[in-house]
Amino acid sequence: MARQRSGKRTRKGARAPANPPRRQSRPPLPPPSLKRELLQIASTEARFLRRALSSAVVLAAITAAGWGVWSLRPMPSYTSGEVEVGSPFDVSFQMENTNPWLPMANLRLACVLDHVRASGLPPALVEATNVRFAGVGTTLQPGERATFTCPFRALIGHPINEDAGVAQRAEIYFRVRYDEPLLGKFQIADNSAPFFLNTRLLPPRWTATAR
Repeated sequence: MARQRSGKRTRKGARAPANPPRRQSRPPLPPPSLKRELLQIASTEARFLRRALSSAVVLAAITAAGWGVWSLRPMPSYTSGEVEVGSPFDVSFQMENTNPWLPMANLRLACVLDHVRASGLPPALVEATNVRFAGVGTTLQPGERATFTCPFRALIGHPINEDAGVAQRAEIYFRVRYDEPLLGKFQIADNSAPFFLNTRLLPPRWTATAR
């Protein structure tokens, strides 16, 4: 019998190696250097700062736009008629829309008796009466005026004892509500400066104090 030949032939006249060479594994990567780690941290912080700065710019722009819209709102001014005869509480008042561009729509007026010194009367609010607008409806256009009266006598009592003395010790102001003119989604409420009866003027009249 022929001897068994060890090994397997892969090609004619060649034998497969008994122990094929193993592939050499790659050496492990060296750990990142301190400089590289610092650069990565700096890059992450820079991206965070850019996002925070962008958010701050957007928020500032929204705030500035809101403030601009609010500053453009119509603001009323008030004056009173002269007190020539009768009670100072019976005089008519005028309100003017001082805004040159925007109207005051759906306007409602109220009078507030803030206090009467040494009387014990609590503050009270009453709707204005005899309100007359320059145009149609309850809208005050830019530069237009409306007249109204305040029914304070109904609060204090009629007839009023020492009427002139009570008026000289009283302090009043006006409250107005109207539609926001640009968006029209809500109403704006505004209180006037306090008014007192100025007897230094002849004839006397209600004069606003400085805000």
